[in-house]
Amino acid sequence: MDYLDELIVRHPCLSVCRDSILEAYKILEAAYAGSGKVLIAGNGGSAADADHITGELMKGFVKKRRPPALFRESLGQITDAETADRLAEWIQGGLPAINLGGHTALISAVINDINGSLIYAQQVYSYAEKNDVFIGISTSGNSENVYLAMLTAKAKALKTITLTGASGGKIAKLADASIKVPETETYKVQELHLPVYHCICLMLEDRFFD
Repeated sequence: MDYLDELIVRHPCLSVCRDSILEAYKILEAAYAGSGKVLIAGNGGSAADADHITGELMKGFVKKRRPPALFRESLGQITDAETADRLAEWIQGGLPAINLGGHTALISAVINDINGSLIYAQQVYSYAEKNDVFIGISTSGNSENVYLAMLTAKAKALKTITLTGASGGKIAKLADASIKVPETETYKVQELHLPVYHCICLMLEDRFFD
């Protein structure tokens, strides 16, 4: 049984999201295959989810993700064998992801110097490169700072993914893949977001790491 099938078995209510979850995965797969990165934003519990997703992508999730032999060889040219062996054993492969809510000094500067609604849009504008993807998380789908970041991402030609509640809100209308879990209360939406992004992260890890 693959991860998406297992997700639906464990959470049957998410069967309505199956196609959108698969589409989100395909967008992320293409981005990583093209050396892109993922920018993620949300507020409150959704900011915590953005941090959680970043953690699952940037190091081993269920796999060790050992680096290629070439990395050990490169280390051997610049340090002693013991240190090279230790670092090559410890370090894990990552899929580049940035939680835009994790930069206190930058966020406070944007709030103070520009406008608080731009805390994510400013970062998307500055970080965005070819093959990158923006993921906007909002239980209502109407968070203003996430919406402005979505607009910025689209203007910068990024693919976009949203994680929302059942209505989707205004950010879902902009997304290339919109995952609208079938709940409306904030905590219930967030409870379903976690297994969804765990599934996607597992699928990506399975695709890119032995």
